[in-house]
Amino acid sequence: MKILLTNIKELLQIREIGLLKVAGDGMKKLPGLRNAWLLLEDEVIKNFGSMDNLPKISAEKTIDCSGKMVLPTWCDSHTHIVYAGNREQEFVDRIKGLSYQEIAEKGGGILNSAKKLQATSEEDLYQQSAKRLEQVLRSGTGAIEIKSGYGLTTEAEMKMLRVAKKLGEQYPVAVKTTFLGAHAVPTEFKGNKEGYLNKIITEMLPIISREKLADYVDIFCEEGYFSVEDTHKLLTAGNSYGLTPKIHVNQFNAIGGVQAGVIHDALSVDHLEVLTEEDISVLKGSDTMPVALPSCSYFLSIPYTPGRRLIDAGLPLALATDYNPGSTPSGNMNFVVSTACIKMKLTPEEAINAATLNGAYAMGLSETHGSITKGKTASVMITKEIPSYGFLPYDFGNNNIETVIIRGEIIK
Repeated sequence: MKILLTNIKELLQIREIGLLKVAGDGMKKLPGLRNAWLLLEDEVIKNFGSMDNLPKISAEKTIDCSGKMVLPTWCDSHTHIVYAGNREQEFVDRIKGLSYQEIAEKGGGILNSAKKLQATSEEDLYQQSAKRLEQVLRSGTGAIEIKSGYGLTTEAEMKMLRVAKKLGEQYPVAVKTTFLGAHAVPTEFKGNKEGYLNKIITEMLPIISREKLADYVDIFCEEGYFSVEDTHKLLTAGNSYGLTPKIHVNQFNAIGGVQAGVIHDALSVDHLEVLTEEDISVLKGSDTMPVALPSCSYFLSIPYTPGRRLIDAGLPLALATDYNPGSTPSGNMNFVVSTACIKMKLTPEEAINAATLNGAYAMGLSETHGSITKGKTASVMITKEIPSYGFLPYDFGNNNIETVIIRGEIIK
């Protein structure tokens, strides 16, 4: 099917073939074309140009984009969208003064979600997760990473990964799956973290490899969860099964997780609310993408990732939602982009680059997603009539995305 977009006020994030990410000063630039047209054909971006040179094109559907911007769909590289139930009571507990760590110590947090998920059927889990996925697609997300980690048993972790893969098969969105069995130590292994890690390595990883359930391996490298030594052990084992690392680091403490990620050629290191000069130095010269999760900082009232420092140091930065029931019950990338500008002092250009091209890189999809490039997947969004792209993060309380097209399919 051919879809022709005409009279585009500005076509944004136009990039040449082969550019996988942008960093430092490069993030300040957002290449665009005013008064443009864009042709989507057979699920790919076929061509684009100025309306002054629009050739005769016979398209099944033509959309007049007068006064509207067109840009690639958001690429959300860090989510836990497959989960059961919610944790609204913990939200109330935090308002009353309990910290995230205190809630976890009394049986809440990840262990609470794991208990609910283990008791939920695979079909029910799929239906709950599908509703969330439909919401994020309508808000402009065209590629998404989905982690396990709320199962904490072999059966439940595999159930999560099967649901994540099924979502990718049933919806046009690009889905990457990540195995996060090392999210927390389950109750039955209390005081025996080494035993649980061995179970992950000797029992879970072989099944994941055999059934091709995951693209990446992850671990929560943090005080009270898993140590740097644990991280080295798991990532080494994951590598033997062909799983590239994407790891949780520096959410509450800097304990050397960034360095461990770089040593193991992690595709991304995510959270980074606490960041040292040594962390920045280690990231320089690496291929590892720093990923900030500003919605998590907003919801938990913890510090924001110092994105300004990272970019000013010449590094790249990606933005993602961290969509999960405990610390970020939202998958709205528009809010993430706004919050990055408001609280992290990113410019609109930097935030859009971080949420599109760099987000695609952080889940291994920048050859197919994240920019307006001939041959890339036909996943774009059309704004409402707005004065400029800076209006997207400025008008943070409203939805300014009018039409979402994912893999050539208009999302209803």
